[in-house]
Amino acid sequence: MSLDLVVNALKSIAKPGASWVINQAQRNETVVRTLKQFNFDPIQPPKDVDGVYVYSLIEYGVGKPEAILNLFREREIKNAFWSAYSANNPLGFYKEVGKFLQGKDSEFDIRLLRIELRSELEEFGETFIKVAKTTKSKDFEPFPEWDLDEYPAEFKSLIREKIRSFCGRKFVFETFKQFTEKHRNGYFTVVGDAGMGKSTIAAKYVWDNKSPCYFNIRSDGRNRPELFLESIRKQLIKRYQLQNVEKANLADLLEQVSKKIPAGEHIVIVVDALDEVEQEAGGNLLDLPPSLPERVYFLLTRRPYTRDKKRLSAPDVAMEELDLRGSKYINLSREDIKEYIRFFLNLDRDYKNAIKQWIQDGNISDNEFVEQVATKSENNFMYLRYILPGIAKGDYKDLNLKQLPDGLQDYYQVHWVGMGMDEKPQELKVLILFILVEIGTPIPCEMIADITEQDEYDVQSVLDEWVEYLKPQDIEGELCYSIYHASFLDFLKAKRVLDAKRKLFQEVNQRIADYLVRKMA
Repeated sequence: MSLDLVVNALKSIAKPGASWVINQAQRNETVVRTLKQFNFDPIQPPKDVDGVYVYSLIEYGVGKPEAILNLFREREIKNAFWSAYSANNPLGFYKEVGKFLQGKDSEFDIRLLRIELRSELEEFGETFIKVAKTTKSKDFEPFPEWDLDEYPAEFKSLIREKIRSFCGRKFVFETFKQFTEKHRNGYFTVVGDAGMGKSTIAAKYVWDNKSPCYFNIRSDGRNRPELFLESIRKQLIKRYQLQNVEKANLADLLEQVSKKIPAGEHIVIVVDALDEVEQEAGGNLLDLPPSLPERVYFLLTRRPYTRDKKRLSAPDVAMEELDLRGSKYINLSREDIKEYIRFFLNLDRDYKNAIKQWIQDGNISDNEFVEQVATKSENNFMYLRYILPGIAKGDYKDLNLKQLPDGLQDYYQVHWVGMGMDEKPQELKVLILFILVEIGTPIPCEMIADITEQDEYDVQSVLDEWVEYLKPQDIEGELCYSIYHASFLDFLKAKRVLDAKRKLFQEVNQRIADYLVRKMA
């Protein structure tokens, strides 16, 4: 089957001007329709290599930009992929693609569109392996581990999402570089309010430098010292082929690593969101060592803290902080914010057309839009992360620039109203939200219904109504819900209507405790 015909069909689906803000069901429907167009069985793929390649390209390629589709149609790329697959050498495929693109127009197109090539090559490989397994053909065994990255799989999707529209922040990376050049080891901390891009800075550094990393995520329960140590230990063992350190603490691991670092190089371990760590009092957060070997550095991020919450003491180690709220960084941050808005306006393939239409309908210029939205954002990237897609999706079609929410707190207040929390009667909503806030980790609908002593259908109806404000997760086959971001959780905790001291919630807290006791029995 001609790859050209398939690629042309995929390109026609994602024709210029089309918006790919679609849900998974719509995408699946398009994939099935395209497979049938080329006489493939959507349930049972073919068993030959060429057939599986084309089949995989369709599953992967729906909604992808033309530049990346053109890459996979090339015979050299197809052959390089199969060679890398057969040799279980995914990084070899990445290198071969880099050589193929060098100096070609397609390389320019990929860079212009800010396509993360490594992510796309990994996604295609994972799709191919999934399809190959479905064939049940021995020709595709053994199945390789298609991993183009050195950071943990548990953070891969987070990192990809964070860097997808990354802009600016050069001053942060340059300051950190100067820190590593000036000091033989040390802790460098980026401090900033919620939404100022700390996690994105961490993700970008990890992506560019393949650094060992850990992202503390309170809502997922990934914020305990033992989980951090386990993850970092695995990464360091894999990276440096360490022996007999399966139970070593972090200080001992770093001593072993320091002996393996090549001359002229150093290691940076990235740890995001120290403020979300849950740990008993005493000692450094995450048990970070009070002393470090030479050429070992930590790049940390956290929200502003009081002295008693710092919990990082290392008298003999260089320590430096970069506070994104600082006056000398305000203008630099605003320029980064404007660059981010321009990216959505001119380059983001999902949202740019709809945002441009909104601007045209409002009879305003692109520059006016950039300047006013930047001012509204109060230098907060998270605000833009939700407002700009919201504009594209039509959430603010009846508003003008002046009516857009001001800053993150105002944005969350719009959330609050959107959840129906200012309406009456609302006791069930208040109870459900209180439980989500109090527990703070993903929980199923059944548990909420049990605690509130309400019909599960009624509880599910509220959760469905709040779909854009919650983070649904499949945990061991059970759909669980949590508040989608820690800063929104903090916003909710500050709401007087959710005050745990209220008489309404005293019994609810007892029900939560009783439920947990029953589950543990």
